[in-house]
Amino acid sequence: MSEETVETGWNALLRPAWLPAVAVLVGGVLLHSMNVLMLATVLPSVVDNLGGAMLMSWTSSAFLASSIVAATCTGYLTSILGARTVFCTGAAIFGVGALTCALAPTMGQVVAGRFVQGFGGGLLTAMAYVLVRSTFPEHLWARGFALLSGAWSMSILVGPLVGGLFARYGDWRGAFFAVTAMAVVLVVVARRALPLSATSGASARVPGLRVLLICGAIASMSLMAIAPGVPTKLLLLAGAIAALVVTLRIDRRAAQPLLPTDAFSFGSLTGMGLWLSLLVAVSYSPLQIFVAIFLQSLHGLDPLQAGYMVAGASFGWTGMSLVVAGTPEQRSDRLLVAGPLMMALGLAGVALLMPLKPAPIVFPAIALVGAGIGACWAFIAQRVMSGARAGEENLAASSIATVQQTGFALGAALSGLAANAAGLSAGLTRTDVAAAAFWVPMSFVLAALAAVVAGLRLVSLRQR
Repeated sequence: MSEETVETGWNALLRPAWLPAVAVLVGGVLLHSMNVLMLATVLPSVVDNLGGAMLMSWTSSAFLASSIVAATCTGYLTSILGARTVFCTGAAIFGVGALTCALAPTMGQVVAGRFVQGFGGGLLTAMAYVLVRSTFPEHLWARGFALLSGAWSMSILVGPLVGGLFARYGDWRGAFFAVTAMAVVLVVVARRALPLSATSGASARVPGLRVLLICGAIASMSLMAIAPGVPTKLLLLAGAIAALVVTLRIDRRAAQPLLPTDAFSFGSLTGMGLWLSLLVAVSYSPLQIFVAIFLQSLHGLDPLQAGYMVAGASFGWTGMSLVVAGTPEQRSDRLLVAGPLMMALGLAGVALLMPLKPAPIVFPAIALVGAGIGACWAFIAQRVMSGARAGEENLAASSIATVQQTGFALGAALSGLAANAAGLSAGLTRTDVAAAAFWVPMSFVLAALAAVVAGLRLVSLRQR
């Protein structure tokens, strides 16, 4: 038996041969996750300065839509440019998007900058999942994914601190300038840390139609938030669902699919794992957009304080993922069900506790939502990859990022719809915010309960 097989502790991830990959994982995920938390902190200041409250959810929808496009094209770009070039390009694009936001005169340009950032972030995230699978042995995959969550732990300190300090002193643009500088540093470090990988010279076709359909689905979901009348909203919802279904059907017949051929099948580990990853990502989405606004409007917290309250979800995700990383496979089945159930309870707690004083009373509920996804996420990813069909191992690994980003995008669009339906459209009046603070998190309890059902099905399939 090899040393790689018997060595299962955290020290196993620090072998010299793996340190460049570890640097890529931590640096890329940190840049992405820090920016998510920073945006939640400065977004109220951006709205106060530029207006455009109705476009708040679009800052996340645009980011995640382009992240999906990038994630789907990662394999194609890697075969042409090599892993190091793709990673550095992603970091550079991320920086360009941050600079666009920093210079934005309108909320529309902020959305455009977020779209550019999203493409860079999609490349970084997809490469992280592929590197976990290709670099570490299977028994260390859970620890590898816990390492990704560890980057979120670091971002809890950096993201709200950067955003909150700049927002507190009335200079939200400075936060985006800081992100631009960090992206430049990451490019320089990655070029030195990563080896120049060979390219395959493959002439893979860009999946233009499928990418276009995915973007169309997300755009339809985003338009639901501002579309007038229930019939129009339902039509857009039906169009989004139809576009995603057509995308999946085309992809299954394609010579070079974007997703595993059994993606979203109810009869395979990979298929049900992707369902579960989609549902828990949707359930997590409201915390990233609206909770900071609720805390500032209802409790008078400043941007820095609200940012650290929201970061409680990331803290819960990171802390729980590190605690459960060494759980044996036979016992990890319980976490696939317990995690989504914790998220449902946490979301209900946020809805019920948000209007109560003092503000910190809602913090445990926020942290519980993050702890729920942290309890199950690494094992969802492990099931998706271990259940992959022969020849589709890397495809399954990269699909995790694609489905995760799709879930975040759909959740962002739906949370914007829920907020607008509750009255949060004309501005940030206390009455409108109070209504939205209840209905936004409460409406996502159903998504978390659906994830519980998916978890039970996934456990049943593995036990067979």
